[in-house]
Amino acid sequence: MTEPKIFAHAGESAWTATPDGNRRRVLLHTDELMMVEFGFDKGGVGALHSHPHVQASYVAEGRFEVTIDGRTEILAAGGSFIVPSNLVHGVKALEAGRLVDSFTPRRADFLPSLD
Repeated sequence: MTEPKIFAHAGESAWTATPDGNRRRVLLHTDELMMVEFGFDKGGVGALHSHPHVQASYVAEGRFEVTIDGRTEILAAGGSFIVPSNLVHGVKALEAGRLVDSFTPRRADFLPSLD
């Protein structure tokens, strides 16, 4: 069994285009937890969606309009939010920016297929 990667360095992971036109890179993960960086251009939208994973997000750069379960707030760099399991949520980048998201359990759909 392979030991999990426990350290990541800036720029080490490659960006992957997301279906909604943004980009993400998986930084680290175990079966129980995953950390992912998302990059948005100004006006970029993370469409409303839900998933069974609990998500905690940190605004690393920029300003975002964040909607969770019908409630919307503007968050700037240094702000954060949490999305309980299965709540509908999404974001809009009011300026170019980055979010660092943690998911529990990990988002297997963000990993390359092992097929």
